[in-house]
Amino acid sequence: MIEKDVITDFSPTVSEPVIGHATFVHPLAAVIGGVVLGNNVMVSPGASIRGDEGWPLYVGNDSNVQDGVVIHALETELDGKPMEQNIVLVNQKPYAVYVGERVTLAHQALVHGPAAILDDTFVGMRALIFRAIVGSHCVVEPGALIMGVTVHDGRYVPAGAVVTSQEKADLLPFITDDYPMKDMNKGVLHVNKALAKGYLKASILW
Repeated sequence: MIEKDVITDFSPTVSEPVIGHATFVHPLAAVIGGVVLGNNVMVSPGASIRGDEGWPLYVGNDSNVQDGVVIHALETELDGKPMEQNIVLVNQKPYAVYVGERVTLAHQALVHGPAAILDDTFVGMRALIFRAIVGSHCVVEPGALIMGVTVHDGRYVPAGAVVTSQEKADLLPFITDDYPMKDMNKGVLHVNKALAKGYLKASILW
């Protein structure tokens, strides 16, 4: 389902999702309002990307949003005035949620803006990211909670970890060659890009 949003006191205009080339949104997913999906993105069944409160919600090229993932954000405008505390800046541009290129959001992950996840990062099943920035080439293992911090490039967040202080975020381990999930994202990206291509081809025939 791809739909426009509605006018409210925090959303004075109607917004419609922008869908990139070779991007597949499954009919059982919901993409609503101020959402921008890049090229070659796979959005799986049950995913919800709802840009009707805070916007824009951005997902970069070659990324994937798997089953049950939720991307949403706090309101970014009220009575015509921007709510800067609910905005993240990436390359000097404002976003409610920014998901970079070649990012995996695995099953039932929750990304609630203001939040940013930079390029080549893997976010595991049922992880939660809120009011946080996760750097590039990171791994967020399943069930981790990240809130109110910046996770620096090349780090991993252990499964089930609760990271709510910058001091703790600064002590997160670096990804090394012997880290078991070091190359996890590469295979997942390949699978989901192929799925998007296949489903798009099949949908032409349906």
